[in-house]
Amino acid sequence: MAQAMKIAIIDDEQDMRQSISQWLALSGFETETFASAGDALKGLSADYPGIIVTDIKMPGMDGMQFLRKVKGIDSNLPVIMITGHGDVPMAVEAMRIGAFDFLEKPFNPDTMTDLAKKATRARRLVLDNRQLRRELSSGSSIMEKLVGANGVMERLREDILDLGQADGHVLIEGETGTGKTLVAHALHAVSARARKKFILFSCAGEEEETIMRRLFGPAGEEDRLPVLEAARGGTLVLEDIEALSHQVQSRLLKAINAQGDPSETRIIAICNLQEQGKTCEDVLRPDLYYRLASLRIELPPLRTRGEDILTLFTRYVDQFAEEYGCDSPSVTAQEAAQLLQAPWPGNVRQLINVAERAVLQSRRGNGTIASLLMAEGDDDRPVMTTEGKPLKEYVEAFERMLIDNTMRRHRGSIASVMEELCLPRRTLNEKMAKYGLTRADYIG
Repeated sequence: MAQAMKIAIIDDEQDMRQSISQWLALSGFETETFASAGDALKGLSADYPGIIVTDIKMPGMDGMQFLRKVKGIDSNLPVIMITGHGDVPMAVEAMRIGAFDFLEKPFNPDTMTDLAKKATRARRLVLDNRQLRRELSSGSSIMEKLVGANGVMERLREDILDLGQADGHVLIEGETGTGKTLVAHALHAVSARARKKFILFSCAGEEEETIMRRLFGPAGEEDRLPVLEAARGGTLVLEDIEALSHQVQSRLLKAINAQGDPSETRIIAICNLQEQGKTCEDVLRPDLYYRLASLRIELPPLRTRGEDILTLFTRYVDQFAEEYGCDSPSVTAQEAAQLLQAPWPGNVRQLINVAERAVLQSRRGNGTIASLLMAEGDDDRPVMTTEGKPLKEYVEAFERMLIDNTMRRHRGSIASVMEELCLPRRTLNEKMAKYGLTRADYIG
C-alpha cells in the first residue's frame, strides 16, 4: 500500500496557514501546520513522507534559510515557496537553490492544489525508489539471487541500482548462463516502472514473419496485442537480440524512434552472441545498436569470480539436498581447487547442473565432484582454466567455504564450530571477520 503523503505548511500568519491547510484538506491531503521554520525542522527527516509549503518572509529563520536546511536534510524533498509580489527575485533564487516551485500572493487555491499534486507524485516516486533500493541492497527479493562477494559482483549490483533509476534503454551482454535475464528482472524491479508491465520476448527460434507479427502486429489469431503495445509504459525485454534480421531491426528502430524517448516503453536488449571474435555491435545495425546501448551492462563470466564459485556451489548443493531429502555432499580441498580452476563455459547455469548431479550421486553413495568436472571436458581429466591462480587464493576460498558450511550446519553455534574445526575462539573470530561472515547470518 502506498504511503499517505503529508503536506507541512509553514507560515507565521495563523490565518494564512489555516486557510491553506483547510483548502488542501478539502482536496484530500493530510496536512500539518507550523508557526515557524524552526518548529517544522524538528519533524523533518530524509524520509519525510510528504512535501513542504512555506512562506518566504518570516521572523527568525526565513524561507530561504529554511530551504537550505531542508536541502541539507534531503535534496529531493519538494518545497513550494509562497512569496509576495516584491519577493519574486528571491523566489527565483529559491528555485535555483532547489525549490520545487513558487506561488505569488494572492494565488488561486486550485493552482495550489495542482502544484501540491505534482509535488506529492514526485515525492512518492522518490520514496518508492528508495525503498526498492533498500530492499534490494539488504539482500531481499531479486537481488538475493545475484550472489557474490567478488568486487565485480558488487559493482554489478551497484550498476543495477543506478541504471534502474535511469530511463534509457539498456543493452545486457555476457556469456551464456551468466544471468542476463535475471539482471533484466532486477533492472525493472528497481525502476520507477516496477509496478508496470514486464514482458519477455525471445527474438530467436521463429520465422521473420512471425517475429514481425508478434512484435509489431496486427494481432494474431489469438487476438493478443503485439508485444510493443502490450509492454506500453513498462519494460520490454528482447532476448537474443542478435537473432533479428536486418529487416526486423529496421522496423524496431522505427518503432523506438516513434516513441521519442524511453519514458513510454523501456527496452532491455539481451545479446547472447557466442560467435568467436564478434560482439553485439558487429551484428546489429549501428543506429539500432547505439539506441539500445545508451546504457550497457556486461556480466562477468563465472571463471573470473574467484571464491564466488564455491559460495554459489555450496548454495545450490544445499538447495538440491533439501529438495531431494538428503545430506549435502562434502567438498574436499582438492575438489574446491578443481571447482575454482574449471573454465565453466556454461557459467552459473552449468554450475547449477553440476551441483544437482553432485547431490544425486552423493545420495546414491558413489561418484565425486572431480568425476563430474571430468565429464565436462573432452579428455579423461578435469578441465582447468589456462589462467593459474596463487595457492593462497585456493586456500582462502576453501577455508571460507568450510567455515561457512560448518556455521550453517550448526545454525550459528560458535562452540560447535570451534569443536568441529578445532579452532580457538579468537582464531575463528578473526577468520570470520576476514571473510565477511557474521554469526547473525546463521541463527535460525
